[in-house]
Amino acid sequence: MSALPMELRRRFRSGRPSLNLVHTGGAVELDRAEVVHTPADLGRFLGILLGAPPIPADAHDLAAMRTLRSAVMRMAYGFAVGTRPLPADVDVLNAFAAQPPLVRSLHWEGGTRLVEPTAAAALASLARDAVDLFGGRLAARIRVCAAEDCGLLFVDASRPGRRRWCSMERCGNLAKVRGHRARRAD
Repeated sequence: MSALPMELRRRFRSGRPSLNLVHTGGAVELDRAEVVHTPADLGRFLGILLGAPPIPADAHDLAAMRTLRSAVMRMAYGFAVGTRPLPADVDVLNAFAAQPPLVRSLHWEGGTRLVEPTAAAALASLARDAVDLFGGRLAARIRVCAAEDCGLLFVDASRPGRRRWCSMERCGNLAKVRGHRARRAD
């Protein structure tokens, strides 16, 4: 992930691959942040999200990703404000999660390798991560960054559960600097 510009690296620190998928762009307010325009972009970002080399993808996979991403986005932002997911979004997520996921095998030289990676399997893996997240205790810990100019999702894994920013290095620091300047101006 270090080959990504800093702004993109910050997007992928949500704590879950399925939330990181949301941060690749999307409809309405996330459209300006879209980074997946082509099947090649999709293959590259699937690899980044899942810690793998780029995964072959085509136009059908790109359309499928957008369907999954939209459902996960609505559900995640809903969980962040305490609303129940739409049944149609649950159906979309479950349909993707029911497909065969990426599979790793042990390599004789050591480590593991992906077995015949496909974009469909990568999307199934991301959907399974979302099912695990939304169906578990961490669903109540999904947050939206409190910075006025951010809005990224993250899982609050802090012990007290009071984390406010997606990244202390950027959003938290900027908020504290703004607060300090406002107090000094008074």
